Amino acid sequence: MYYVYLLKIEGAKNKNYYIGYSSDLKRRLGEHKAGLVKTTKNHNPKLIYYEAFQDKYLALKREKGLKNSGSVYMALMKRLNLK
Repeated sequence: MYYVYLLKIEGAKNKNYYIGYSSDLKRRLGEHKAGLVKTTKNHNPKLIYYEAFQDKYLALKREKGLKNSGSVYMALMKRLNLK
């Protein structure tokens, strides 16, 4: 399985959310919580949403869409009642 996930970043100055991709969601969340990821280090990241995909290409396409298309990102935020 491949995962696209959304983290809430507490206390970050510029970003409130982090979008990522991983084939091992548990391991990747552990890296975020251990401070091994520069963007989320020292910000107490919390998983608030994820999507699972059987195909790596589709997961990467979804991650890229969320990061590069404001309307796709805002649609997700609206669906999650975050904006």
